[in-house]
Amino acid sequence: MRNDPVAKKGFINQEYIDPVSHESHMKKNSNCYYVCVENSNDQGKSLQPLGYCGVIDDDIRVAVSPVQQGRGVGTFMINELITKHPTAIAKVKIENSASLALFEKCGFQKKYYILEKK
Repeated sequence: MRNDPVAKKGFINQEYIDPVSHESHMKKNSNCYYVCVENSNDQGKSLQPLGYCGVIDDDIRVAVSPVQQGRGVGTFMINELITKHPTAIAKVKIENSASLALFEKCGFQKKYYILEKK
């Protein structure tokens, strides 16, 4: 999901994450993440990932599958995550209006601007 071209546009780091780097990151941080899934059939035999969220160094990480966006998945995950990590913060790209709206909907307020030289 993190390398999906549509989802990738919203992340600060736009670089492709190769499988070896991804595996290394998840081995180190897997206890920091939660995956949101839904049953794709009534027997519950096929689980479809809807998104993931987590907190590393008090920084919220969240991604929702592009086909699931707009269904409340992100709102659900952020609200659940904050019950376990009430001091966590969100760093969002200025042009990522969907993420800004998501965090504001969940009660976050813009507090700082971080400016970088091009």
